[in-house]
Amino acid sequence: MRRISIAALSVAALLTLSACSTAAEETSMAETTASAEATEAATAGTVVDVAVATAGFATLVAAVTAADLAETLSGMGPFTVFAPTDDAFAALPAGLVDALLLPENKEVLVKILTYHVVAANVLAADVADGDVATVEGQTVKLSTADGVTVNGAKVVIADVLASNGVIHAIDAVLVPADVDVAALLKK
Repeated sequence: MRRISIAALSVAALLTLSACSTAAEETSMAETTASAEATEAATAGTVVDVAVATAGFATLVAAVTAADLAETLSGMGPFTVFAPTDDAFAALPAGLVDALLLPENKEVLVKILTYHVVAANVLAADVADGDVATVEGQTVKLSTADGVTVNGAKVVIADVLASNGVIHAIDAVLVPADVDVAALLKK
């Protein structure tokens, strides 16, 4: 009876380890695929070119275009762009993205977008805790306590390389403290 119990436990442990290995392999495969896609996109050119070529940045690309920032962000750089994903934009209050894309709100849109850009090439491994100046002029708070975060927004894909900098996809849109989002929705 004891031998049967030990054998059953051994089989259960082996199956558990095998399942963990398979999950780890699948995760590793997904990470490798995402990394390969990011590397392929980086060969496309500037941070703007990479954003255009990378799934999940359609709203960001539309905003950059509406703000007339494509030429600037295609310049020499270097730029580190904390790029909100489409899901991050979708999490904003209803109607806000549409309001930001209106020509009369271009100045506010530029302010918000440049608040996501640092005039340096900062890879995730080089991020240090603390405040860093943005192209907009204010600072954002970087943290490495629980992965890389910027003003609390989590970096969900790091180190997407471009010819003039690097993109880190984030899960939230950063809004400078002096931007009144509610006022945009009332217009």
